[in-house]
Amino acid sequence: MYLALLVIFLQCSELYTQEEVFTFNAVEIKVQPSVKVKNGAPVSIVCHADISKNTDFQLKHNFTIFKDGKLVFMTVSDKGDAQYEIPMARSSDTGDYECTVEAGRKTKSSNSLHVWVTGMTKPILTAEKKEVLEGDVVKLRCELPEEVPPLYFFFRKIKMNSTPKEKHVFEPYRNFSVVEFSVEEGDNILQFDCFGRRTVKLEFENSEHSNKTLVTVREPFIKPTLSAKPSNNITEGDRIQFECSTVVARMRDIEIILQKNKTILNSVRDEKILKYSAIATLEDSGEYLCKVEQGRASKTTKLNVDVSELFPKPILAASMNKLDENTELTLSCSISGFRKANFSILRKNSNGDIWLKNSRNLTMRVNVNDTGSYICKAEVKGIVKESKPVRINVYAPVSKPTLSVIGGLPEVVLGKPLRLICHSVTGTPPITFTFYKGNEIKKIVINDTYATFLDENIRRNDKRGYKCDARNNHSSGVKTSNILNITVIVPIRNASLGSIPYGEVEDGSETAFLCSVKEGSWPILFRIFRKTDHEVLLFEKSENADRVMWRKEAMNRQDTGTYYCIASNRANVDVKSHPITISVILASWQKGVIAAFVLIPIAGAVALTLWWFLWKKKKAKGPSVEMSGSALATNLTSEKLTRQHNDGDYYSGSGYIEDSENHMKSTDESKAPVQKGTETVYSEIRKANNENTRAS
Repeated sequence: MYLALLVIFLQCSELYTQEEVFTFNAVEIKVQPSVKVKNGAPVSIVCHADISKNTDFQLKHNFTIFKDGKLVFMTVSDKGDAQYEIPMARSSDTGDYECTVEAGRKTKSSNSLHVWVTGMTKPILTAEKKEVLEGDVVKLRCELPEEVPPLYFFFRKIKMNSTPKEKHVFEPYRNFSVVEFSVEEGDNILQFDCFGRRTVKLEFENSEHSNKTLVTVREPFIKPTLSAKPSNNITEGDRIQFECSTVVARMRDIEIILQKNKTILNSVRDEKILKYSAIATLEDSGEYLCKVEQGRASKTTKLNVDVSELFPKPILAASMNKLDENTELTLSCSISGFRKANFSILRKNSNGDIWLKNSRNLTMRVNVNDTGSYICKAEVKGIVKESKPVRINVYAPVSKPTLSVIGGLPEVVLGKPLRLICHSVTGTPPITFTFYKGNEIKKIVINDTYATFLDENIRRNDKRGYKCDARNNHSSGVKTSNILNITVIVPIRNASLGSIPYGEVEDGSETAFLCSVKEGSWPILFRIFRKTDHEVLLFEKSENADRVMWRKEAMNRQDTGTYYCIASNRANVDVKSHPITISVILASWQKGVIAAFVLIPIAGAVALTLWWFLWKKKKAKGPSVEMSGSALATNLTSEKLTRQHNDGDYYSGSGYIEDSENHMKSTDESKAPVQKGTETVYSEIRKANNENTRAS
């Protein structure tokens, strides 16, 4: 019975649980009265949950409202709606709002909704002082109390009949800002205001302007007065006196300064008057400025002064500006329309002008050291004026120039440039150098004592000589160098090496080597090398010829190897021939001795065997058999001699034949080489070299 009741209870509970089924259809967020409201207006943000249920049962809802991802409102309700009230909306309430509803372990969020509160609160401006002195600063504070940073603050300084001066400050972390404005000369009554700015959805929004703050300015001293005595229009040579004065509220730290063209002429401190006097000159004409400073305050007054000319600048004239050394120079100094003056003539120098004479005229015999600039000075009533400088150039004649090759002998390698230098030991610069090749002008250079020329067009048979001219402003004219003849060095081309015999050489025989070149300037250095496991210099000789012969009288087995020759001349380029290979073999008599040592024992053994055979046969058959044996022995001996002659290395002919490599070779290797004349050997080695070159 109890078991039946338990089953019924469980089934009823299951039926009850199955009946409480719900689902979120949507979660919506709304703004009343609108998503765009004015600053100060009330705003309601409503979150609504649309839920479907299988039966009518109570469900608790947890409502959460976020602004820009931050929690601003949360409540629990049995109803499907929740409302977030903002009584007075401010610009700080602008943002993206989102609603989240949680019920029965289910959660759903609404879409984001942007609310824009237009307009900003009116800023509040305060000034640290209401009354300041010229040169002081006004410190201002502008605040937007109900706004949230980041914010921009704009401050304005307003003067009567002038454009306001503006400063702006960006404040990323606070809702107020502080700036300073300097109080300048002429500022009397100043007004200041400010306004704020923020960005909403990439748009700027400005607040209204703050209250205007009034600041009064007091003068610490009055504008100075500047005067000139006896007048601001005077003649040079007269004394002029300047006087600058002011009236100050307090004397401490006041300074008066007199300037002309930013140059300070005089200054006084903690005094009301400044005085300055000087003898007037033409350079004293211009604008003078008196400045009074105290702290940051500053006031100025300007005065123009005109100084009339007492006499014009003197003029220095020279009899000649360019002249030879040891000639006379006359300098004359004069003033147009004015003769009563004290004159002096000087020479300009970096360490100070050098006095020459107190006179209007100067005559002297000059040398090169007198080259320079000259001036004259005139003095009237204490006023000294200087003429424009006159340049005097004194010239020494150029010496005969020398022409040479830079860095070496008068020669050049064909294909390389020729560098020449023309030099004059004496002569006043500038000197004009002219280079010639034959009678053709190649280059003109203006320099001090030398000039260079690069000739890149060198030919093999160029016979023209080089020369150079040198001249300056001296009247002696042009000097010409000696003619320089240049030797053209032709580099060596195509070295070759030949030999007789070629290839195989008998031990103890003589071998002739011929090293030759196709072209190249003499003398030529010939070197012959043998290369085995290392290179060995065998022969070296310098010849005024395009070939050289070297005879090695007795070759031996150690002379086997590869031979080549190297030729060089003053072009300093080593030209190497193709290598040839020489093999030293046994001589014919050496082969004969070896054959004799081998064949004589064999012949003795054969003869002994034959004798024994004949002796046995004779003993068995008698005299008839002995005769037959003698005849047989004679035939065998004859056959042996004939076979020995035909199988040997002896060749009865003489002369030379060509081997398979087209080289000259002796046809009789068992004989000593036939001696020939020098020209015959040259022609044969040359022929062998030509054929060797074609083969390679």
